[in-house]
Amino acid sequence: MSQHPVAIVKTSPATVLEDYHRLMNLAGYQETIAKDVDTALKINISWHFFFPGSSTTPWQLDGVVRAMKRDGYDPALIHGCHNRTVVIDAHLGERENKQINVTDAHGLRNVHLYEGDEEWIHVRDAVGDLANEFLCLNEVYPKGFMIPRRFIGENIIHLPTVKTHIFTTMTGAMKNAFGGLLNEHRHWTHPVIHETLVDLLMIQKKIHPGVFAVMDGTFAGDGPGPRCMTPHVKNVLLASADQVAIDAISARLMGMDPLKDIKFIRLAHERGLGCGDPREIPVVGDLEALDENWNFVGPFKKMTFASRMQHKIYWGSLKKPIEWSLKTVLAPWSYMASVLYHDSFWYPTHQKLMDEVLQSDWGRLFQHWDALALPPDDLTTPGWSDVGQQPAEVQRQGFRFFKESMRILGMCVKEAPEFDARKRMKKAQTGG
Repeated sequence: MSQHPVAIVKTSPATVLEDYHRLMNLAGYQETIAKDVDTALKINISWHFFFPGSSTTPWQLDGVVRAMKRDGYDPALIHGCHNRTVVIDAHLGERENKQINVTDAHGLRNVHLYEGDEEWIHVRDAVGDLANEFLCLNEVYPKGFMIPRRFIGENIIHLPTVKTHIFTTMTGAMKNAFGGLLNEHRHWTHPVIHETLVDLLMIQKKIHPGVFAVMDGTFAGDGPGPRCMTPHVKNVLLASADQVAIDAISARLMGMDPLKDIKFIRLAHERGLGCGDPREIPVVGDLEALDENWNFVGPFKKMTFASRMQHKIYWGSLKKPIEWSLKTVLAPWSYMASVLYHDSFWYPTHQKLMDEVLQSDWGRLFQHWDALALPPDDLTTPGWSDVGQQPAEVQRQGFRFFKESMRILGMCVKEAPEFDARKRMKKAQTGG
């Protein structure tokens, strides 16, 4: 039996802010997230371009911030938190997904972990002998790896969305730690990705006084996620201090058996890091939502060319001839290939997949977000009864995306961890 409930709430734009407040308190977040220490809101950007269901929504971030302010949390102790993914531009992503609009409106600090004077610390200095219990990370990184020093002693609230994933079947609270804790050379862990997520959850439980997740299912993504998906409107919100349990309930909604179909949930459940058995998870809130089965096809039945190649490289026929190159200075070829496929080709040629959901109430709210944004001190308005008439628009300009992808391509090579990680490790060891 889980020690922490999973809260589930049905929502709409007219009530979404009140729903987030109710959701978080149903899940007991105030018992988990202390008010006297810093709290990182770990924003998810799975794609720098806006794609429904892929990344933290602005109303998700806004709803969480307003709920915390309403409950007496000091905004000076709340900050947005971004990792850097080698093929994702977080600065572009926070603009395109309108997340920066929210942090700016509330006057929050907005931390990019790989920039400025952010300090990093060797994982063994952070967690001590716990590192001896890792399932796989000691083998993947014989010399260890670095984690952000600021994470030690601060709360973290993960802000994932409900979606599928080509490596982990589904992605949610546990996977959201992947970028922040394990960014450099993180593709090295793909062959053992499920074990990696369990190791990362152990680290989180050690370094954070409070770990909580608030998951947005207003949009949900099916197919070869976390990018090339078919988005759906599902109007569901989830929250819990049990990272395993919230992922299990999310998987169940999508039509999956958490313990059978999701290896990282089963491994974490077996090690007592949370509860992955829906029969043993206390669920509170709008319980009728648990009767829903979205019957998602999942990530493997309609894979893209890129996802098929990735599977062959990490687990199939291309593993022996190619995978070795991803652990050398040759690795940037894979970053370039990903950007060219996803940003230059797939996104501009598959935008019709978004058309239906862009015309939904959520699509219109996204389109008119800035015009409809509430004053940051308005903590009682339940939501948006009027979301405007114009559906969300995605610029259908192939040249724009090609030009943007070329810029990101250059960023990938310039900031490749094969070059940058060595500098950071050396700096940490020398104290310079």
